[in-house]
Amino acid sequence: MPIHDVLVVGAGPAGLATAIAARHHGLDYLVVEKGVLVNSIFRFPTQMVFFTTPELLEIGGLPLVTPYDKPTRLEALRYYRRVVDTYDLRLSMGERVVTIEREDDGVFAVTTEREGVRRVREARHVVLAIGYYDLPNHLGIPGEELPHVAHYYSEAHAYYRQRVVIVGGKNSAVEAALDLYRNGSQVTLVHRRETLGDSIKYWVRPDIENRIKEGAIAAWFETRVVEIRRGVVVVERAGQRTELAADAVLLLIGYHPDAELMRAAGIHCDEVSLVPEMSPDTFETNVPGLFLAGGATVGRHTGSIFIENGRFHGERIVNTIVARLSEAGD
Repeated sequence: MPIHDVLVVGAGPAGLATAIAARHHGLDYLVVEKGVLVNSIFRFPTQMVFFTTPELLEIGGLPLVTPYDKPTRLEALRYYRRVVDTYDLRLSMGERVVTIEREDDGVFAVTTEREGVRRVREARHVVLAIGYYDLPNHLGIPGEELPHVAHYYSEAHAYYRQRVVIVGGKNSAVEAALDLYRNGSQVTLVHRRETLGDSIKYWVRPDIENRIKEGAIAAWFETRVVEIRRGVVVVERAGQRTELAADAVLLLIGYHPDAELMRAAGIHCDEVSLVPEMSPDTFETNVPGLFLAGGATVGRHTGSIFIENGRFHGERIVNTIVARLSEAGD
């Protein structure tokens, strides 16, 4: 079995950009992805529109063409398929990384699993471009595992004429609340802060504020959820507990990267913030030869990394690898 120069874990925009850079430099590379291509974007709400302009989603110099000011989820999926086809990138889908071990000779043994079958791939360098959208934050309260509770929102139709309690106060929660309200749901928004998040899209904020002001969407601020039961969400505000009727509950309170996988590979991650130890210039972690790209670089501070800036990590990582391989060959 060949030893790859670079094994990229994750086929999101950051991982694909890394693969393009590796291909450009003639490196032996492979991308493994446990889900589908750009899996996080695939799981975004069906009708989602990106906050950014199309130019800021582009990788590999390939233009993202759209008639709109801001691209849609569907256009992004189509675009990244075109990227893979244009550069004929080497991908292995549905292959989950189980362990990453650095052997005595510096080569990484990466154990993966597909449909219950495990295999070991070897690489001189590994790039974790694993994002964070696969791991939702949890409240750690009774009832969070009930079947009518979800940490993701796809589309409104399934919630028609239902009483939906949404927990959260940032873009994902607010946009879900507006979409559900306009498609026949009775929506209640619960947020532990005094006001909605500062990062809410500027064209969305007046919409949600006006819907709350007129009472079309009920809002409970400075309120925390303490329990979820069938048909009821128990909240607490100013020491008083109240039961809110709920046929469905959406816990849209953010996501975090897979610190467990990183720590098992030897990467030092802060206990609270999950921020990994790495060079800010090369994105190499405390484990020599093991790099991070995209959302995996920031721990719980997911609001600081987007496709716009994460797409540049791969080229810097590959430049470091190329220089190192060149020195080793001299």
